Amino acid sequence: MIHRRGLLGAIGAAGVAGGALAGGRPVAAGGNRTSDLTGLWTNAWYTKLQRPKAFTALVASPAEAQAYEAPRRDHGGEFIAKEDEIGQNESEFPDNGPGLARIGGQIRTSWITDPADGRIPYRTDAPKAVHLELDTGDYDNVEARDTDERCLTAASGAAPLINNHDANLIQIVQTRSCVAIVGERDHETRIVEIEGPGREAPLRPGRGSWLGASVGHWEGATLVVVTTDLRPGLTKIGTGLFLSERARVTERFTRTGAAEVAYRFEIEDPTLFTRTWRAEELFRAADGRMFEYACHEGNYGLPNILTAARARDAAAGAQGK
Repeated sequence: MIHRRGLLGAIGAAGVAGGALAGGRPVAAGGNRTSDLTGLWTNAWYTKLQRPKAFTALVASPAEAQAYEAPRRDHGGEFIAKEDEIGQNESEFPDNGPGLARIGGQIRTSWITDPADGRIPYRTDAPKAVHLELDTGDYDNVEARDTDERCLTAASGAAPLINNHDANLIQIVQTRSCVAIVGERDHETRIVEIEGPGREAPLRPGRGSWLGASVGHWEGATLVVVTTDLRPGLTKIGTGLFLSERARVTERFTRTGAAEVAYRFEIEDPTLFTRTWRAEELFRAADGRMFEYACHEGNYGLPNILTAARARDAAAGAQGK
């Protein structure tokens, strides 16, 4: 099996040895690096994809931000759930960054900028699964369980890159012909081939993949990436966000400073959404390194879940006799 981190490290080292890369062009040391996206970034913020009920507008006032952030600071940006009887929240170490995101001097309450309500514009006739946040309620077989629970999908892996409470690191390695994007959780690696404007990956009806196929091009200092060809059916991208095989995700990465990248995206998916919608995030330079995120729910949790469900079924059957 290919050691992905070793491979990416070699690519990164080669880039450093040959001079930083900007838009596929070598840049001399001390030169203009505004097109060089290579680095380890984090999108950890209290701000999430959709706007919480605590806010009514995209931009919050300092007083509103303080009222929202203050009760969450004692536990890394999250509330301790009162109904948590086993102490799970207290035993975890959430990573939600320093507070609500500040973009262009504005305190943002959601990544979604359009529609104005900051919510995903799902069709009312979209499949039922997209309206379920965590539990499908189906314990009959493995494939009925949530794909995040099965370690198949995770936030900050596929396009678009969504932050999560426990996985927010994004490693980008840029070369002349491609850009590699590695998500912390499940160590998903997306290879973006650099082509000319207007080029997209060919669709493969009935095939596709969990990450889809990504093709990019440069518009000045901005890397534009178009992702299509997701697997048939629904793919969970992050909590509350699903895409179908008809989805088209356009991402824009712009290096806006020594320690930040502006990240914008728009999504089209007529199967699930009433319209095209848009969002904007800010990546900060991450401290430290990316270590392995080991997802073991698929190894241990699922057998236990299904075994407990069968025991429940047996108990219910015995009571009915």
